[in-house]
Amino acid sequence: MKTVALLRPLLEFGAVVVALIVGLRLITGLFGTRRKTYQISFSRQVALLFWPLLCLAVGLPFLASFLFVGTLSAYELILLLIISALVLGFAAPALVLHLHYYLRNHATQVVFEPKQNVLEVFEDGQRVPFTRADIQRVVYARCVSPRLFWSNYEYVQLYLHDGRIVSITSLLLKLTSLTDFLRNTKLETTRRWFCFVRP
Repeated sequence: MKTVALLRPLLEFGAVVVALIVGLRLITGLFGTRRKTYQISFSRQVALLFWPLLCLAVGLPFLASFLFVGTLSAYELILLLIISALVLGFAAPALVLHLHYYLRNHATQVVFEPKQNVLEVFEDGQRVPFTRADIQRVVYARCVSPRLFWSNYEYVQLYLHDGRIVSITSLLLKLTSLTDFLRNTKLETTRRWFCFVRP
């Protein structure tokens, strides 16, 4: 009974966190507008982090309850280790990729209007000068499995003739429309378990 009394407030807290995440996702989805200039936004971050945060919101209160129990039996210790591995195994890769993409593209803006044939990239407020003819090849890195929590973390790299590489991550925009726009260039799609941006 002591464990149930201890677990109840933690589960209530987890339910409140889940309700907040779901509410934010609904609000950002209802009031989000189509933009032609893309930069890292709160709504895009919530959309990408929804499942990892939900996993943490459900798993961490349960794991925290074990901290308040005096001694653990062998069965409880094994259960604790298995659930910890599941929670961290699902959420940690997405959180690491999110941080990696954020550090990579926090000062990046993309002006993208496919109907008007416009693709411009700005780094720290300065336009990166290139045209479609300057693109030597395009690499589109995607996750191997679409069912993983981090499968929405993908990136496109534009290799220019002068040796520069322009990286655009899914933290800025959904990349399917961008790859459709760039389909007449030399587009290479690669599949990886973890899509870390390669320099």
